[in-house]
Amino acid sequence: MQSRENWGSRFGFVMAAAGSAVGLGNIWKFPYVTGENGGGAFLILYLAFILIFGLSLVIAEMAIGRMTQKNPVGAFRTLAGGAWPLIGYLGVATGFIILSFYIVIAGWTVAYMVFMLSGHLASTDSAQIAEVFTGYIGNGAWSVTTAVLFMLACCAVVVGGIGRGIERASRLLMPTLFVMLLILVVRAVTLEGAGEGLAFYLKPDFSKVTGATFTAAIGQAFFSLSLGMGALITYGSYLSRSERLPGAAFMVVGLDTLVAVLAGFMILPAVFAYALDPAAGPGLTFITLPVVFAQMPAGTLFGFVFFALLFVAALTSAVSLLEVVVAYLVDEKQLSRARAVTWSAMICLALGIPSALSQGAVDSLVFGGQSFLDWAAQLTDILLPLGGLLTALFVGWVMGPRLVREITNDGDVAFPLAGVWLFVCRFIAPLGIAWVLIAGLI
Repeated sequence: MQSRENWGSRFGFVMAAAGSAVGLGNIWKFPYVTGENGGGAFLILYLAFILIFGLSLVIAEMAIGRMTQKNPVGAFRTLAGGAWPLIGYLGVATGFIILSFYIVIAGWTVAYMVFMLSGHLASTDSAQIAEVFTGYIGNGAWSVTTAVLFMLACCAVVVGGIGRGIERASRLLMPTLFVMLLILVVRAVTLEGAGEGLAFYLKPDFSKVTGATFTAAIGQAFFSLSLGMGALITYGSYLSRSERLPGAAFMVVGLDTLVAVLAGFMILPAVFAYALDPAAGPGLTFITLPVVFAQMPAGTLFGFVFFALLFVAALTSAVSLLEVVVAYLVDEKQLSRARAVTWSAMICLALGIPSALSQGAVDSLVFGGQSFLDWAAQLTDILLPLGGLLTALFVGWVMGPRLVREITNDGDVAFPLAGVWLFVCRFIAPLGIAWVLIAGLI
C-alpha cells in the first residue's frame, strides 16, 4: 500500500481548504440571500454565526482527519466504531449527490463565459436575457455538454493527487480568484449610484430581522464552509502531524468569509447602481447581472471576468467534493487513484444528467412542481445539516478531551479557548444546526 500523501506546505493546504469552502455558495448565493434578508442586518448575523460555531466545526473536522489520516468513513471507524462510521458514509453520499447537480450549475458558468464574449448577453432587457438562459438550460444537449466539460476539469485536477493535482491547482486558482474578485469589486463600488447599494449592505436595519433571517444566516454560515460533507475531514487527513490546526482553520475560515463579504461588495452596489432588484433570488446571477454588465462601460470584459470567477470558485469546491469520494474508494476499496476518479466521474455524471435535463428538456423529470435538480438540492439541504449535527455531537460528547489533545499537538500548540470550543461543539453548534435542519423539514 502506498504511503499517504501530505500537503507540501501550509500555504498549499490553506489554499486548497479555502478553495473547498469558497464556491458558488459564496459568490452566487450569498449576495442574493443578503438581498432577500435586508442587507446589513443579515451580514452581521452571518459573521456572528461564522465565529460562534462555524470556526469550531472547521477545527473539529480538520482534527478528525489529521488524527486518523483516513477518509471520513475510515476516520469514524478508527475513532469509535459501532454505528459512528455511518456519519462518514453520510458525508461521502451527501458530497456525491451535491457534486452531481453542482456540475450542472457550474456548467452554466462555462456557457455564460462563451455567451458573454459572443454577444448573446448584450441586451439591457431582462426578459431577453431570461430567454437566453431558459433556452440554454432547456437545451438538454448543451446543458449536459457543459456539465461534462466541467466534470472533466475536476478530474484533470484530482487525478494528479494531492501535491501535483489539488495543491498545485489551488496555489494557482485561489490567488487568481482573489485578483478577479478585487477587480470586480473596484469596478462595482466606483459605479455612479453604487452608494445606495453600499448603504443597503453596510447599514443594518434590524427591523427587518425575523426568524427566517436567523435561519438563513445560520444556514449560509454552515453551508458556505463545506461542513457536514466530509471535505474538511478528507483534506485534514493529508495534513502533517506538526501542523498547527487552530491557526490553519482560522485562515481557512477567514478567507472563505472574506470572499463572501467581497462578493456582496461586488454585486449589491452594481445592482443598485442600475436600479435592479437585489432580492432577485438565484436569477440575480444569470439574469439580472448580465443586464448590469450590458449597461456598464467595458461590460463585456467585466462580465466575462465575473463568470470566469464563478467557474474558478465552483471548480475548487467541486474538486474537494470529488476528492471525498476518491479518497474513500482508494482507502476502503483499494482502487488506484486513476480508477477511483474514473468511476466516480462516470457515476456522478449518470446522476447529474437527470438534473441537467430537468431544466426544460425532459418534462417527466419535473414532478410535484419541482425539477429533479431542485429535489436533489433539497435532499442535500437535509443531509448536510444532519451530518454536521451528528459530527458536532460526536466531537463534543464522544471525543471531547481526546480531540483537544490532537488540536494542541499533545500540548505543544496553544489553544487557550479549548474549553469554549468544547462547549460550542457540545451545545451551541448542535442547537444552531438543528434549527437549520428543522427549518429544512417543515
